[in-house]
Amino acid sequence: MSTFNVPKRDEVSPANQTVFDNLEKALGFVPNLYATYAYSDNALVNYLNFANAKTSLKAKEKEVVNLAVSQVNNCEYCLAAHTAIGKMNGYTEDQILELRAGKSTFDTKLDALAKLAKNITENRGNADQDVLDYFFDAGWTKENLIDTIVLVGDKTISNYINNTTGIPVDFPEVQPLDEVDA
Repeated sequence: MSTFNVPKRDEVSPANQTVFDNLEKALGFVPNLYATYAYSDNALVNYLNFANAKTSLKAKEKEVVNLAVSQVNNCEYCLAAHTAIGKMNGYTEDQILELRAGKSTFDTKLDALAKLAKNITENRGNADQDVLDYFFDAGWTKENLIDTIVLVGDKTISNYINNTTGIPVDFPEVQPLDEVDA
């Protein structure tokens, strides 16, 4: 496997340098995964626009999808990042472990969302009918379904970039799910 170093500000295009500056102001640092997107002159801006686009899902609901998808795709980087973001959105450690496993015993509506995100990812977009029925019975809409599928795609892109490049995780690491009782 080729070695991917995380590019520094002076190693990226002028347009990406501006994005790095904005990320530094907003987050206090440039996450390694975002910096890796900057190997491309266009991918970082395109991805950030895509990831920050309007959606019918609330921030806390988006983290349900991010955690379930990143677990299925075995992306250590995204699991670490979204565990930290999940905690910022009010989830406990135990709740995050459940969401990573694609379930939620603490909220039926989130359970349906987690199960759907996991199912779509595992089945490459071919969701099982019973999972879809549960999703809609829990109160989700067709708009929510489409936005969930878009978010699965969004997260899968980052998962694949990290899994292919193996860049270092710059968020607190998380235990593999099989090492915890989820």
